[in-house]
Amino acid sequence: MAKDAPRRTRSGGRAGNARRTTSLLPPQMAWNPPINRDKPTEPLDGEGVEAIHKGCMRILSEIGIEFLNPEACDILKKAGCKVDGTNVKMDEDFVMEMVGHAPSEFTITPRNPDRAITMGGQHMLFGNVSSPPNSWTLERGKESGSFEMYKDFIKLTQFFNCIHFAGGYPVEPIDIHAGVRHLDCLFEKLTLTDKAVHAYSLGRGRVEDVMEMTRIAAGISREQFDSQPYMYTNINSVSPLKHDFPMLEGAMIHARRMQPVIVTPFTLAGAMAPVTMSGAVTLSLAEGLAAIVLLQVVNPGAPCAIGTFTSNVDMKTGAPAFGTPEYMRATQMTGQMGRYYGLPVRSSGVCAANVPDGQAMWETSNSLWAAVQSGTNVVYHAAGWLEGGLIASPEKFIMDCDVLQQIQRYMEPATYATTPDDIAIDAIKEVGPDGHYFGCQHTQERYETAFYSPLISDWSNYEAWDLNGATWTAERAHKMYKGIMAEFEAPPMDVAIREELTDFVNRRKAEGGVETDF
Repeated sequence: MAKDAPRRTRSGGRAGNARRTTSLLPPQMAWNPPINRDKPTEPLDGEGVEAIHKGCMRILSEIGIEFLNPEACDILKKAGCKVDGTNVKMDEDFVMEMVGHAPSEFTITPRNPDRAITMGGQHMLFGNVSSPPNSWTLERGKESGSFEMYKDFIKLTQFFNCIHFAGGYPVEPIDIHAGVRHLDCLFEKLTLTDKAVHAYSLGRGRVEDVMEMTRIAAGISREQFDSQPYMYTNINSVSPLKHDFPMLEGAMIHARRMQPVIVTPFTLAGAMAPVTMSGAVTLSLAEGLAAIVLLQVVNPGAPCAIGTFTSNVDMKTGAPAFGTPEYMRATQMTGQMGRYYGLPVRSSGVCAANVPDGQAMWETSNSLWAAVQSGTNVVYHAAGWLEGGLIASPEKFIMDCDVLQQIQRYMEPATYATTPDDIAIDAIKEVGPDGHYFGCQHTQERYETAFYSPLISDWSNYEAWDLNGATWTAERAHKMYKGIMAEFEAPPMDVAIREELTDFVNRRKAEGGVETDF
């Protein structure tokens, strides 16, 4: 095998989780979270960076952020902030001091230490689609989210090595009552995957249950769990200018126990934020920084990241638009500002398309390459997202994974290596001006691993494609999805740990789970 050639395994799982394969399951790239060595795209000059920073500081010091959580307000008031009811103002020196406590890089270790992931620096991580209320498949169309489809998506999350963490519920299983849904969902997530998992910050009960289940799955003590990251959460602001009660409560619990919090305002230019992209980015950053300040007051040094979900709306209909030029610039600007504040950055792989068609792929590709250009460290919704986040599709998941693998391959040193073997002067001399490179020794030693091999793309000509059934991309992806489900094998888990997890879930269900208003 040539130096730095992409390693390949047949499917996801522990140490590549090589297992039997069929024609439906072509070899995929090995587990190898990318290192982004490209210089980031930075649209802002020095004056632009300062303008956005000063705008953020003016929002925080003159307008303030609404913290709809009395405990958070009390904490910030004691720290010296100006608090009037739920409105909290903080000055620039205080903000920069607190944000400076947050680490620029940290590692999350799931139950399988071989799946540890690092957030920050040049590291880039891809996660599954999270939180749609509906699913869409080629055979059934659009349906409300179910537990069965939830488990299918978790299996896809585990199977594909280019998916590095298991984010929120890939589809919301509305056939399970919300009071116990988190227990069933996390049990499946922790047993069907061995990748880093996420807790929804929706109040104390859910967060503490998920933390305990994650601790049990890792086979560690509470003291060890509280000493370093083993899981994470994401919170969203309620734009404009608000953070709600349950997300702040969950975020503070995470911070106290050293579990990372990604703070991601969801700002749509022209709707919940100024119509100008720099104005929308400024508002988003101010909201995100405010929550990170709170978490650093709660526990200086708690791992945090700043997220961007800034896009625009269709001004004709008011519908969210994703993967647009404006979305790309907002992502690049936020990445630039994240580096200014020394924080890891999160963005997303998103689109507004309703089915896995051409629109879905060009909008998602725009989003994903904006993540590359921005120096994003954590990409949410990297595979499977449709209809602005209202649909999760297994076909789209697989199509997206082909794009993710291409990004991973693009970042591998083999694509730009300059060793003597790579410059290949001897091969050039051997072939000369009249030969070809197919048969030369240099090619023969490398041809199997020289280039990216697609997961779902069809590179045959029209006639060959037609003779082979004339199947469109989504049809090929659907066939692969069915093959993966048929052959999926869960990663191993110690029997005693599984029994302890089962007992915990059963006990919490018997206790009624968490309280709901329905």
